Amino acid sequence: MLTGPIAQAATYPITPEQRATAQQVAQAGVPLSELAPDAPDNYTVKPHDTLWDISKLFLKSPWRWPELWGMNREEIRNPHLIYPGQLLVLIKVDGRARLQLGRGSDSAGPTVKLSPRVRSSDTATGAITAIPTNLIEPFLTDAVVFDTDELAKAPRVVATPEGRVLAARGDIAYALGEQLAQASDYRLFRNTTPLRDPTTKEVLGFEAPYIGTAEMIRPSGTLDRDGKTEAVPATLRIKTVKQEVGIGDRLSPVPQRGFAAYVPHAPAEAITGQVISLYGDAVYGGQNQIVSLNKGSQDGLERGHVLALWSDGRRVTDTTGERRQEIKLPDERNGVLFVFQTYKRVSYALIISVTDAVAPGDRFSQP
Repeated sequence: MLTGPIAQAATYPITPEQRATAQQVAQAGVPLSELAPDAPDNYTVKPHDTLWDISKLFLKSPWRWPELWGMNREEIRNPHLIYPGQLLVLIKVDGRARLQLGRGSDSAGPTVKLSPRVRSSDTATGAITAIPTNLIEPFLTDAVVFDTDELAKAPRVVATPEGRVLAARGDIAYALGEQLAQASDYRLFRNTTPLRDPTTKEVLGFEAPYIGTAEMIRPSGTLDRDGKTEAVPATLRIKTVKQEVGIGDRLSPVPQRGFAAYVPHAPAEAITGQVISLYGDAVYGGQNQIVSLNKGSQDGLERGHVLALWSDGRRVTDTTGERRQEIKLPDERNGVLFVFQTYKRVSYALIISVTDAVAPGDRFSQP
């Protein structure tokens, strides 16, 4: 049912205990009270569907789709693959509901129960993903938060040929700094921006604006001249750019790409926090935008967590009483966040759905 959103999915062994747990959930399904009021009796999967989209058709809370399909998210990360053309049939028995795979354009034979199993696949097979991965893919490698301002001491661009101020794709740049010999490919970042807690103003991490990538052509070295040792910078070629590379931009080795399967689920423990900022230059956020949160892995947040988003209640003046007084309206539930990247003290989340504009300082909680 779920394949890794971008990279090739891994094959996970299933123990008898794990299979029994998943089958138990599959047999139980979800209470009928959790079904959407207009849940269809069946649905044919279409190209570009996501599991989230389909689940919204059947459930009040789309993030509970693992229960509808009988998925043990902790142990069986990739139990099914759902493809366009397959027919999903809603079965209601003894006050509970579950989905079965029926006869669709790409399905053959009688209705088959979606029992737990594992397959290896990649997105080239056409299997649908959990959420719109095109919205978050760039952030999995490009958007980076550092726990400390370590980029201040990272290797830096010191010059370009012919004294130009900026370098573009294919241009040469020169860099100095320790650890330049540790990798052949580097990401380029501009000066970091501190991410501060909206309430305490404590710095929780440092967000680094991504500029592009560069490859090592020649390592740095030294030159002896007139009894003195001079530094010779490393030579780099700019491979990709989002912005032109400038003197002083910092380098960090390109990490190994590793993409986890995203399984929507609620936090196991109660958690509250706030939106720190919107990624980019936007002042207010809407659906499909990225926000940073003031909680991270040390607070229990993990990839796949679904969170409720709340708008901060406005402060208004009550003029109906004997005297005027300032009051604060209650916070109102405003939408849903999907956490896709976590760091120690901060996280990135995708705004899956929203009613009103999202602003820094808005609150989130478990759904």
